[in-house]
Amino acid sequence: MGFAVVALSYAAAGLAAWGLVAVLPGRHPLAVTLYADLLATIVVFAASMVVRNASLYDPYWSVAPAVIVAAWVWQAGLSGRRIAVLVLVLVWAVRLTANWASSWRGLGHEDWRYVQLREQRPRLLPWWLLNLTGIQLMPTLVVFAGLLAVWPAVKTNEHSFGLIDVLAVVVTGTSIAVEATADRQLRRHARPGRTLDSGLWRYSRHPNYLGEIGFWWGLWLFALAAAPSWWWTVAGPITMVLLFTFVSVPLMDRRSLSRRPGYADHMRRVPALLPRIVSVAARPSPERRDGVP
Repeated sequence: MGFAVVALSYAAAGLAAWGLVAVLPGRHPLAVTLYADLLATIVVFAASMVVRNASLYDPYWSVAPAVIVAAWVWQAGLSGRRIAVLVLVLVWAVRLTANWASSWRGLGHEDWRYVQLREQRPRLLPWWLLNLTGIQLMPTLVVFAGLLAVWPAVKTNEHSFGLIDVLAVVVTGTSIAVEATADRQLRRHARPGRTLDSGLWRYSRHPNYLGEIGFWWGLWLFALAAAPSWWWTVAGPITMVLLFTFVSVPLMDRRSLSRRPGYADHMRRVPALLPRIVSVAARPSPERRDGVP
């Protein structure tokens, strides 16, 4: 039942977005895409209010980019760079959406972060407004900022496929693999009250977030390869870094501190995102640096 509601809600959102695109001929395609993206988000928001579950929006993070990029590539035609971007985005989207679907337990299950926001919000702040702006519109705008780098990659031909494109494929593909591996390790080895400190989680407290951030940096490299004048779209991956560094990571760390004994020590030993080049445990103590035992 829950997945049927999600499917119907997203179908309605897609139809609304398509209808808006159809009635806005002559506008810049980027602007039209943004308007359609926002309208689709509002439709999903309305559905989430009807079923009283903000998690209805969760797969939008991965579903919307796949639809948008596929539409852009379909309009532009196929080329080496466009195929590479499309395939990578689709692989990322399918995997991330499947990961969400495997962990979502239906309309009776809502992400703990949304429950916390609802319970801790200021009394004068309506839940519908917080849900619309903080949970749904804000991520939509962040993802759209990340997708700005894809536009020149699929719409311009200032430079042919080259070494920067190869680097972009490597960075984007590796990031998808890192995120997928981290999610798989989390599903297999995470236990209530236990801190996962094996596999990728030994080197980063949030390797899944690290992979997600890397994915958006990889897409930006495609923009740099296709049209260096679009370098300013670096604002997209920078926004992703800020979102995960100052919102997602602190939220998860605070929750783990309250639920996992020894997590404070884990935080001291393991960096939040980027692994240390030299492990703290492997560094010589101050007494031994000058050769004195």
